[in-house]
Amino acid sequence: MACVILDIGGVLEITPPTGWGRRWEERLGFPPGVVRERMRDVWEAGRVGSISEREVHQQVEARLGLDAPEAEAFMADLWTEYLGTPNEELIAHVRGLRGSCGLGILSNSFVGAWERETARYHFDELVEHIVYSHEIGIEKPDPRAFEAAWTSLGASPEECLFIDDLAGNVEAARATGMRAHRFEDNVRTIARIAAHLDVGNRGGGHVPLG
Repeated sequence: MACVILDIGGVLEITPPTGWGRRWEERLGFPPGVVRERMRDVWEAGRVGSISEREVHQQVEARLGLDAPEAEAFMADLWTEYLGTPNEELIAHVRGLRGSCGLGILSNSFVGAWERETARYHFDELVEHIVYSHEIGIEKPDPRAFEAAWTSLGASPEECLFIDDLAGNVEAARATGMRAHRFEDNVRTIARIAAHLDVGNRGGGHVPLG
């Protein structure tokens, strides 16, 4: 069965930079880049689920010198950029595919993302399976992340079209045997999905890799 697996940030969510980190640096009197450097290992741990949300907040307070309300505001700004706004057109298209193909999500995520994205966007109702890096402890472009995604759908890599906004992840997916498409806009992405499903429904043939 043909399957479509999508990234979240930059694909199903529109997530332009908001500048929140630099605003906090200015507020705290830090030079540019200090927040990123001080929090680097915490962000890395959050992406693979080796730290809890509570521990993230504790580290934000300790490393940036914030009190509890300030840390809450800091994290709220982080989540505002992280969650962005919904790509309504693509989400509606994917919703219309339900029942005609396998549908999944593979996302490099952060601890707490499942709860927030489920509450705001109901991605759990959009697709059959969601594979979050913070839940499996593995990030793209590790081949094991892609394997987790196609396995969750009971599919082979060749049956799956993976859509991501980062070229490195697209290339890594292709190296596993998946079909892959780099998201640049909805028109080309929707056309690429249609081509993949057309070939899949006809039971064979060549599917272009672009």
